[in-house]
Amino acid sequence: MNANLAALLYLVAGILFILALRGLSSPATSRRGNLYGMVGMGIAILTTLAYRPPVGLSAWLFVFAGIGIGGAIGAWRARTVAMTDMPQLVAFFHALVGLAAVLVAAGALYAPQAFGIGMPGEIHGASLVEMSIGAAIGALTFTGSVIAFLKLDGRMSGKPILLPQRHAINIGLAVALVLLIAVFVVSQSHWVFGLIVLASLALGLLIIVPIGGADMPVVVSMLNSYSGWAAAGIGFTLGNLALIITGALVGSSGAILSYIMCKGMNRSFISVILGGFGGETTAVAGGVETRPVKQGSAEDAAYILNNAAKVIIVPGYGMAVAQAQHAVREMADILKGEGVEIKYAIHPVAGRMPGHMNVLLAEANVPYDEVFELEDINSEFGQTDVAFVIGANDITNPSAKTDKSSPIYGMPVLDVEKAKTVLFIKRGMGSGYAGVENELFFRDNTLMLFGDAKKVVENIVKALA
Repeated sequence: MNANLAALLYLVAGILFILALRGLSSPATSRRGNLYGMVGMGIAILTTLAYRPPVGLSAWLFVFAGIGIGGAIGAWRARTVAMTDMPQLVAFFHALVGLAAVLVAAGALYAPQAFGIGMPGEIHGASLVEMSIGAAIGALTFTGSVIAFLKLDGRMSGKPILLPQRHAINIGLAVALVLLIAVFVVSQSHWVFGLIVLASLALGLLIIVPIGGADMPVVVSMLNSYSGWAAAGIGFTLGNLALIITGALVGSSGAILSYIMCKGMNRSFISVILGGFGGETTAVAGGVETRPVKQGSAEDAAYILNNAAKVIIVPGYGMAVAQAQHAVREMADILKGEGVEIKYAIHPVAGRMPGHMNVLLAEANVPYDEVFELEDINSEFGQTDVAFVIGANDITNPSAKTDKSSPIYGMPVLDVEKAKTVLFIKRGMGSGYAGVENELFFRDNTLMLFGDAKKVVENIVKALA
């Protein structure tokens, strides 16, 4: 295959990737977006194999073995992963992308002639810069994503781990990294390349460890951006147009998503990029909460809902854990049949990754025109009869607006407390993922419905029938 045809096919793949991102921006077109992405990636892989085919039978066997093993694992994981485990799966994928960038850069360093960037010890200067930057971002993404995975999966505390003088350490590592890259470009030393990778691995760990659970959705989108830029950097090293286009698309879209998430959480975008957010505020005082709460039953909730004119449903991670979205939609259908106006309020960071709640509601065939983002629906809670909160905690906590000592202070929250009645489904009185007690539990207009979210909603459905 000649270079012109390869460039044209890579361009086609890039267009399909853009269409994939466009499709994935809405649950209504997400299936088509996924299809575009898969076709584009298939074209990119086949074009690469045809343009620069492996030399020898053993090389072909390695390529097909890698595709077969990786494809089989990916297909199995996609079919078996629970929606509640999707955030940590995404974080793990980011780690793999980062590690791949490091390994490809190492391969280019040890065998530059195979990549057309020179001979050992005589690699082109531009390739050295691209290689070292790609490897650095990849290594940082790898350890950062591993920490995010461990926190999201519950294998590591979601609370911020604050190291003494961590900002000074991070600045020192960043400066050292820049100096090491400069030395590497001049010397082409394999040892210096190894130091670049080690420094980047340490920096990735130190950036993510201080970040608390409340900021995890932003971390996921930020690492998504990092993984894209790592791929783009390696794409320049290899002279691979598909990698450059794909990496730039992922990097830029991840950065835009991070910016949107930062606005949704009232965080500084620059602070997020540098990992300097989460854990700066003091911890909430310990002790068991003894204030009384109003506790109701499914029958109580059914009576209140049946006499409402307008209900706003606020889903959260608890709904995902209980897989209650289908029961919620069934309840909403019954209420709509009785003339009740139903809307769904989605916070930008509901769940543990961007778009988590939208996907769950789409899975339950909730009409898209009933789902509204925070900025579009927050003003309506004051004119709402019932705010039906199901497993959402931090995103409904009024203390985010008043308590400056709270880790979530300044984060925009859904104004559910302004509704005439708040029905709050929760397993118990435990705090949210950010470790903060929710003041909403103790409000006079809040009725707590304790238990598994799916079972509670199913009991409400029975009482409504």
